[in-house]
Amino acid sequence: MPGTVGRVPTPSAPAPTEAPGPTDAAAAVLAHPWGDTPLGPRERWDPAVRAVIDVVLASPVPMCLLYGDDFVLLYNEGYAEVLGPRHPAAIGRPAAEVFADVWHAPGAAEVIERTYRRGEPFLERDSTLPIHRSLGTAGRAAFTRAHSAVQDSAGRIVGVLSVLVQTSQVTQQLQSLSDFAAALAGTLTLDDVARVTLRYALGSFDADRVSFAIDEGSNWRTVRRVRGELLDEADERLPPLWRRAAQDSAAPVIATARSGVPFLVADGQPLRDSAVDRHDQKIRALAVLPLRSSVIRGALSVGYQEAHTWTGAERALLAAAVELVGQAAERARRFETQHGTAQLLQRSMLPEHLPAMPRLRIAARYEPGVDGNAAGGDFYDAFTLPTGGLGVVLGDVAGHDVQAAARMGQVRAALRALALSDPRPDAVLGGLDRLVASLGTEADTYELFVTVVFGVIDLESQQVTLASAGHPAPLIRRCAPDGTGTARYVDLPAGPPLGLGCRPGTATVPFTAGDTLLMFSDGVVERRWQDLSAGLDGLAAAVAGAGSGDPRALCAVASAAVPGATEDDVAVLAVEHALRPSRSASMEVPAEPTAPSRVRHWMTGQLTDWQVPEQVIGAAVLCTSELTTNALLHAGTAARVAVDLSPERLLVSVADSGTRGTVTRAQTDTLSSRGRGLGLIEELSDAWGTDPTVRGSTVWFEILIPADRPGVADGSDG
Repeated sequence: MPGTVGRVPTPSAPAPTEAPGPTDAAAAVLAHPWGDTPLGPRERWDPAVRAVIDVVLASPVPMCLLYGDDFVLLYNEGYAEVLGPRHPAAIGRPAAEVFADVWHAPGAAEVIERTYRRGEPFLERDSTLPIHRSLGTAGRAAFTRAHSAVQDSAGRIVGVLSVLVQTSQVTQQLQSLSDFAAALAGTLTLDDVARVTLRYALGSFDADRVSFAIDEGSNWRTVRRVRGELLDEADERLPPLWRRAAQDSAAPVIATARSGVPFLVADGQPLRDSAVDRHDQKIRALAVLPLRSSVIRGALSVGYQEAHTWTGAERALLAAAVELVGQAAERARRFETQHGTAQLLQRSMLPEHLPAMPRLRIAARYEPGVDGNAAGGDFYDAFTLPTGGLGVVLGDVAGHDVQAAARMGQVRAALRALALSDPRPDAVLGGLDRLVASLGTEADTYELFVTVVFGVIDLESQQVTLASAGHPAPLIRRCAPDGTGTARYVDLPAGPPLGLGCRPGTATVPFTAGDTLLMFSDGVVERRWQDLSAGLDGLAAAVAGAGSGDPRALCAVASAAVPGATEDDVAVLAVEHALRPSRSASMEVPAEPTAPSRVRHWMTGQLTDWQVPEQVIGAAVLCTSELTTNALLHAGTAARVAVDLSPERLLVSVADSGTRGTVTRAQTDTLSSRGRGLGLIEELSDAWGTDPTVRGSTVWFEILIPADRPGVADGSDG
């Protein structure tokens, strides 16, 4: 098809006893009454002119003979496509009539007249001509056009042969390459690079199969896409489906990446020894080029199911594309290395496990800012106190570097030590104020900016006491008897940040069964383009409108409550005072093929014992199986399935210990499975999300329990 690269179908060979028939345009030309034109009847055509006409009609390239002083038109099938609706009426008519709208434009009739009168050949590159839209353009296309004089047997010039070669595809390819470069410039990870590269290569080269390989040290990672593969919007958001391959793999894309030598086959079975399915087996033509990078090895392959000759233009375009991919992959590898180190440092200073208490459910969420390259200073913590209460804290140390993370670790450790000695929130923050002032003096800086909110939850009195040093006040979500939720900020004096002589005031508010406390960092509500009050109002509305007060679900709701990207880190901590104790169970899942079936069996038995409604069991088992398969497939490590059942909802989480697929914030907002798994989770659950952990990620979903089952999860052994 015009406008694409290299997809020139191989025409079917005619049967041995049949000669190929004329094309539609050729048949119309041969049937035209030429006796009424200057060319005369077919049987009287001059032999030299007839030879030119035979060449025109047999050529696949758009060609036209303009005969005589009136330039009567005779053309082939390719030229008929250029003419569009002007064909077939244009056959045998003067060119001035057929092209009346452009005939007298500069560079049209004058150059044909000059060739006809003087015999001077004419060549013009990138000529823009009006054409029919069936060629895949917007009504005009770029051509290289050539005119040459046609002589009869006596040597007299009797016409002009015009040849057109469409160059719109070259322009489109260059534009596509420019768009590709722009798309690669916005990638951060190798997953992003692979997704953009596969989409570009499949479309721009009109290929049947494309693949991409990257060196991981001990092995290779490969990913491919094939023509006709069903991909929806969800798939385009998800990490590509990588496959692992051994270092000595014979697959052409890996062999080329390993050797650095391009590999091209015009017709054969290039994937015969490495085919994984019928898509690979059908490939006859393949081009593989290595990435041009000093720090990363890889390759890109483009394949066709038909024989295909690789032109110089295609090779140059493919080489330019691979050059861009190599640069993007090099940047992505550096980003992932820096980002992984920074996030590991950040998360290693946060609690890996939150306390498990019968009547308090606790969840937290941390996400790096848009950049994500540096460690931040946001932190949270929750710990039991000697008095039996629960201490909760969320704070922010200004900065996005290793020093900020180190200070965050000092502040968090000091706060816990002070709280274990004297849990009164104002006393704890007063002691922290002196510590931060001392750290500022030691570092000879007055720019050590630390905000924090600390609270103590007392279940006996059903109250929470809070104090703040320059930090936003927490939200409390309360649930009305009819199930509707309300959310209000605690009336809490903020006071100055730590280190400035902080003397915080305290506030004590009710915290009864069904309430949820939500602490958050300013990255949740602050956006450059809007007032802070708008962000605070949006957060309160989102929390009030949440389907339940479950802390994990509220953390996800809070993180996405205010639209738009934030350059700051996001930290959220939620604590729910449960109406009744919940039941919990967990299972360690080995990284082996039988793991999903074992999880399904265990889940079915556990939920049946707990008398969970059958419809909830079916949906939960199916979703858990999908999440387990996803974790084993993408993380490649063992996983842990945890189940928590309360009277209101069933919460299931699947945690892995891998790091791939959780590098960017955008990816942590999506489920790393194929479109089918994503659709199942969204349709069968009432809420779902992903949470980054210290060494991996956790994907969870929540299913609400029907209100007519009050006995579920009441703590009895029924």
